[in-house]
Amino acid sequence: MNSFIFSSMEQYDYENIVFCQEKTLGLKAIIVIHDTTLGPAAGGIRMWPYETEQEAINDALRLARGMTYKNAAAGLACGGGKCVIIGDPKRDKNEALLRGLARFIQRLGGIFLTGVDVGTTLQDMEVMRQESPYIVTVPESWGGPGDSAGATAFGVFQGIRACLKERFGSPLPQGRAIAVQGVGAVGKELVRYLAETGAMVTIADIDQEKAQAVGAQYHVNVAAPEEIHRLDVDVYSPCAMGAVLNDRSLEELRCKIVCGSANNQLAEDRHGDMLYQKEILYAPDYIVSAGGVICGMDSMNPGGFNRQRAMEKVAQIYRTMGNVIAISQAQNIPTYRAADVLAEQRIASVRQAKSIAMGGA
Repeated sequence: MNSFIFSSMEQYDYENIVFCQEKTLGLKAIIVIHDTTLGPAAGGIRMWPYETEQEAINDALRLARGMTYKNAAAGLACGGGKCVIIGDPKRDKNEALLRGLARFIQRLGGIFLTGVDVGTTLQDMEVMRQESPYIVTVPESWGGPGDSAGATAFGVFQGIRACLKERFGSPLPQGRAIAVQGVGAVGKELVRYLAETGAMVTIADIDQEKAQAVGAQYHVNVAAPEEIHRLDVDVYSPCAMGAVLNDRSLEELRCKIVCGSANNQLAEDRHGDMLYQKEILYAPDYIVSAGGVICGMDSMNPGGFNRQRAMEKVAQIYRTMGNVIAISQAQNIPTYRAADVLAEQRIASVRQAKSIAMGGA
């Protein structure tokens, strides 16, 4: 075994890496289980044409650990995991490959619960569900949450409200200037929530036709993609690509709050420190974008998915973001570090409780 694998696992204490291969199907997949202190590892299935196996392993490791923190901070009874498939989803994906992977997941006996991610769809999950009940992101008619974009947007909306409460004394978006970057599935739903509550919204998307259509639908302003982060607004909400908070963009920000659904918004951790120094309130993306996984895990309850129950849980992101802000202030640390503290404290407390239950010290 390559020492790179074990040294990578030891760095952040990963539990398992499972390599899945079926030559006749062209299947090459990696399942990473980071931490199961809180319960089974939960995370999506990503399909991507990685250039090297090491790149795929590194991505799976990073994403799995991120899910541990996301699930812990969201108050879910699950740890973190991830599956990546090496391949082009437009060319290499087929029913046999998906069902073959699902059988590998089934062999794990429920230690890994999974669903949609980049390169996979709800329809793919329907195919995989035929082989394993541990595929949890399926249509509501199958007992699952269906499309999670609305839930994710609702969670981001709650994060924005919590940040507005901290910065302006009121959580109401009414009259607040908010710039939304990216109006895909999540961004468009967020615009709807904001417009319905009276916010002054400006949007941008690299797909200009989509931006114009959403702008007309919700009667909001449309800006050029390269200008959206520079606007003088109360809230900048990145809902498209990652690494948007970097050396260049931070010099151009004129907002008071950053809160959006895009994953990995900080190009590097130091950019979170820079936001803190600039007194821009940053809502860590994994805190406010947890609505999708919250809904996915609700389908594991007896009786299957219940939308009201799930959305009530998503609404608690408002309180979670408030707790992150409180830790940041109490410990004089940036919010991205405060979010990690919140997650780590929960994991440690549950680990201690389990130790006591097993007769440990």
